[in-house]
Amino acid sequence: MLLRTAWRRAAAALPFAQGLRAKAPTRGLRLRVVGHAPQSAVPSDAATAPEAESMLRPLYMDVQATTPLDPRVLDAMLPYLVNYYGNPHSRTHAYGWESEAAMERARQQVASLIGADPREIIFTSGATESNNIAIKGVARFYRSRKKHLITTQTEHKCVLDSCRSLEAEGFQVTYLPVKKSGIIDLKELEAAIQPDTSLVSVMTVNNEIGVKQPIAEIGRICSSRKVYFHTDAAQAVGKIPLDVNDMKIDLMSISGHKIYGPKGVGAIYIRRRPRVRVEALQSGGGQERGMRSGTVPTPLVVGLGAACEVAQKEMEYDHKRISELAERLTQKIMKSLSDVVMNGDPEHHYPGCINLSFAYVEGESLLMALKDVALSSGSACTSASLEPSYVLRAIGTDEDLAHSSIRFGIGRFTTEEEVDYTVEKCIHHVKRLREMSPLWEMVQDGIDLKSIKWTQH
Repeated sequence: MLLRTAWRRAAAALPFAQGLRAKAPTRGLRLRVVGHAPQSAVPSDAATAPEAESMLRPLYMDVQATTPLDPRVLDAMLPYLVNYYGNPHSRTHAYGWESEAAMERARQQVASLIGADPREIIFTSGATESNNIAIKGVARFYRSRKKHLITTQTEHKCVLDSCRSLEAEGFQVTYLPVKKSGIIDLKELEAAIQPDTSLVSVMTVNNEIGVKQPIAEIGRICSSRKVYFHTDAAQAVGKIPLDVNDMKIDLMSISGHKIYGPKGVGAIYIRRRPRVRVEALQSGGGQERGMRSGTVPTPLVVGLGAACEVAQKEMEYDHKRISELAERLTQKIMKSLSDVVMNGDPEHHYPGCINLSFAYVEGESLLMALKDVALSSGSACTSASLEPSYVLRAIGTDEDLAHSSIRFGIGRFTTEEEVDYTVEKCIHHVKRLREMSPLWEMVQDGIDLKSIKWTQH
């Protein structure tokens, strides 16, 4: 009763509060319309010009950071957010049973996408936790006889930091370099494996430059040398075909919000035969086969399962469409602008992640100019550090080019019009910024910038 009264009071006060609220300054940004939004979610006075203007937002071209929730995923989740709220670990009543059934169905959906057994899927809070469980869990379980791990210099930060954490515990870690293409040298990998190597961790698709590693070949090498193979597949699951048995993958990290699912949920695949043992990082009630204690959030795992099912059905269509849009974006930019470099291998590459360096333009300046498109920079110029991206440094990109890189993300809901608008704005601003650059002027005059010896004042 008290709750209802509070809601009524809040509802009555809302129009009054809106009248008092100062009008927020608005920008002339393009409207990013989500066509699947239910009518009931839109306020009745949304059609008025000032209100509509305040809803204008940049176009979204940063799907490597996160993806929008697919409406079909939301539809699957809603019943478990409202009506079916039982704890899936409650075994004594129907509320628990129905939540448990939904959780196990989601486990089946995730397993089906990667060719695994549902019993090999452990739900986590996301790919970061999955990576921590895989790397620290395997290393610590086998520490009595194996104290060496192998990874690459271009892994996600959570993998590199997990490895550094293990080094502080006395483990040895080999950080394999990558070639100019961003792909590891398989001979170097074979040479790096030692008798006491417990794990090799190599990501499937790089989050920054989109390069695909030869996962099946790495799996075969690891299997032949009796070393466990883990892959961070957050950027690959649901986007390219993956089969853990064919590729001989022993552990795989999965993220929900990278495949149009909810944030805060992920999974780790841990092989059962031959069995891979991991030491649990979290103590508690022993849920998820003792590997990840804590109540499983039913609505989130239902969302993850639904996202995996949708991805499995639409993977081929999505990949074809995204490839066409990616080709359109790169061709238009390359034809209109000179001195543009695509970072990473153009062949072994996921098309939805395009990392371009625009010579003689500061990436930060270009990002600020492209304020009506949500993009990210390949360099760390958006953080407190002015150092270029460690991934671009690892592939041997010149520091000036690394600072001028922009990552374009194309996803399931990206339209042709959005790609064309982004290209048009990008070309316009690169030309404008180059005209302001003294370095560009010197290059046009035929001066080789590398031959100049700059002096500090």
